[in-house]
Amino acid sequence: MSAVGRDSSRQVPHACRPGCAACCIAPSISSPLPGLPQGKPAGLPCPQLDDKLLCRLFGRPERPACCPGLKPSHEMCGDNRDDALVWLAELEAATRP
Repeated sequence: MSAVGRDSSRQVPHACRPGCAACCIAPSISSPLPGLPQGKPAGLPCPQLDDKLLCRLFGRPERPACCPGLKPSHEMCGDNRDDALVWLAELEAATRP
């Protein structure tokens, strides 16, 4: 089964996995952000990630509105970072205009 088609009954909130940052790499961001005035292309790390893969804009008004809307869940994050990267890349492809 594709990652996008995972069982949604397993969607339970959980904390972000340390050192993952898949949600800051796989999806595109269409709104401007510091360092990328035209937005972020899919598959590239956000320039706001620090060396510990934490967001430098977390909690700041410059953070794109789409970022806090993406909530970690088992469906999205899977069992490891690779699962999350695959699921998010598939979601990106499925929602591309």
